[in-house]
Amino acid sequence: MGIWQGWRQRTGYGGAMMSDDKRNEKQRDRQQRLRDANRQARRPDRDDIARTALFMTISAMGAKGADDALEEFQDRVVAMLVEQGFDERASDALFDDLVLKYRTGAWPFRRKVHLLHSGDTERNE
Repeated sequence: MGIWQGWRQRTGYGGAMMSDDKRNEKQRDRQQRLRDANRQARRPDRDDIARTALFMTISAMGAKGADDALEEFQDRVVAMLVEQGFDERASDALFDDLVLKYRTGAWPFRRKVHLLHSGDTERNE
C-alpha cells in the first residue's frame, strides 16, 4: 500500500485523523452492506463455491472407485494446508471426515433458506 493510500484510510473527511474504532465501525458497516447485497442478489461467496466443488470432487471419485486418485488429491491438499501453517494431522483428519461425509454422494449441505423467494418455499420443502 502506498503512503497516500494508507493516509486516506487513516483519515476521515477533510484530512482529520480517524480513530481506530471509527475506522473499524465503517469497515463493519461496509462489509455488512456487501453481505446484504450479495444475499439479495443470491450471489454465492468463495466458500460456497469451494464447498460445492470439494463435494463434487470427492463424491465423483468415490462413485468411480478412484481411491488412489482421491488419496493423491488428499495428500496434495493437506500439503498445501501445511505450507500455510496448519497442523498436518489435524488437516488429514478433517479431510478424512469430509471424505466419509461426501463419498456417499448424498447432498450434505443445509438449504440456504434466506435465498429462497416466497414462491420457492413450497417447492423446496
